[in-house]
Amino acid sequence: MRPFAYERANSPDAAIAAFGDERATAFLAGGTTLIDLMKLDVMRPERVVDINAMGLDRIEVGSAGVRLGASVRMADAETHPELRRRVPMLTDSLALAASTQIRHMATLGGNVLQRTRCPYYRDVSWAACNKRTPGSGCAAMEGFNRSHAVLGTSEACIATYAGDFGQALIALDAVVDVAGSDGRRQIPFAELHVAPGRTPDVETRLAPDDLILGFEMQLEPWFRRSLYLKIRDRESYEFALASAAVALDLDGSTVRQARIALGGLATVPWRAREAEQALVGRVLDEASCQMAAEAALSGARPREHNAFKVELGRQTIVRALLQAAAMEV
Repeated sequence: MRPFAYERANSPDAAIAAFGDERATAFLAGGTTLIDLMKLDVMRPERVVDINAMGLDRIEVGSAGVRLGASVRMADAETHPELRRRVPMLTDSLALAASTQIRHMATLGGNVLQRTRCPYYRDVSWAACNKRTPGSGCAAMEGFNRSHAVLGTSEACIATYAGDFGQALIALDAVVDVAGSDGRRQIPFAELHVAPGRTPDVETRLAPDDLILGFEMQLEPWFRRSLYLKIRDRESYEFALASAAVALDLDGSTVRQARIALGGLATVPWRAREAEQALVGRVLDEASCQMAAEAALSGARPREHNAFKVELGRQTIVRALLQAAAMEV
């Protein structure tokens, strides 16, 4: 790890003022991604600004909605009884992430901004990585790409978005509260992340000195019939090969509304809107779930080693929908 200066900010304004040169400064919350990447020499900040003392660690659950502060630890949101009761998709996505130790350290704001786990990005001995060095190429294209994305890819990058919590947020139509040198604003979570296109190094719509202050979302009564299903190579401390965040509004067995988001398959948190629309007005059974799954993966672009993810993704959607339909709410 390279030497760096450390500062501590006790307010968003102080943190933004301390930011300085975007290439030389990084914000520190839980540090579970930043410190790893500094040790790997992927990120090389000259200044680290600690933002843990800003009072953004509150969970507020009202009659109609939720506000989650950006500094809330994953473990605190995961175990919140009212969140678990009213929107189990959200708490599932946190409970199935990382390890218990990491969840007690990592923050919600940092979680949605975590960097890819693509090994070609995290290993600086690979020169070709457009995320790390724009214009250098993508070693994953012709390399071992079993864990890589099949949705939202480009000719410049196929790195998978690694998070779980983001799938729940995009399915719930969450809004992100942001502060920066240009003031405070709100961004729909669905617009926060940017697909790689020709510029994989640009991952979000945030300015370099922007801070996430929190997340807000409205809670519908039918969100109680929701879950997050994660398929991975082992049962704990592993990233998704395919995952699905689903919520169902049912009239008997007929779908009034559905929310479906996919993880492990895409370059960004992925809302499967075509699949949602395919279910509306239909009886929820295996046939309609299969039809929705086909719609969700219709745009998949697999590579040599990750083609299995297309069928795995379909079956994950079907299983998640049928399990949600069977929930007692």
